[in-house]
Amino acid sequence: MDIKDVIREQVTTHPVALYMKGVPQAPACGFSATAVQILKASGVKDFFSVNVLADDAVRQGIKEFSNWPTIPQLYVKGEFVGGADIMREMYQSGEIQQLLKDAGVTA
Repeated sequence: MDIKDVIREQVTTHPVALYMKGVPQAPACGFSATAVQILKASGVKDFFSVNVLADDAVRQGIKEFSNWPTIPQLYVKGEFVGGADIMREMYQSGEIQQLLKDAGVTA
């Protein structure tokens, strides 16, 4: 299976998927830590995460899949949302909370 097929399957079978450096309990960079904090602050109790540092094929593949050069990357219901900066802006405007609620992952 091609890495892009693996990624496509991951983002479409999990309501919230975060490709990050490290794991939610121990992010390996500040941007990944910010992404995890935003999801938690928005009421997401559980989400699928992939540590891109564990697999170079995934690390490169996710950038090509989304056509986005940086990590972390958030997907909700199979749709690419953005990285930490976009998530921060959306959180401040209330947009990400509404997106997650509409997706049925928060109350």
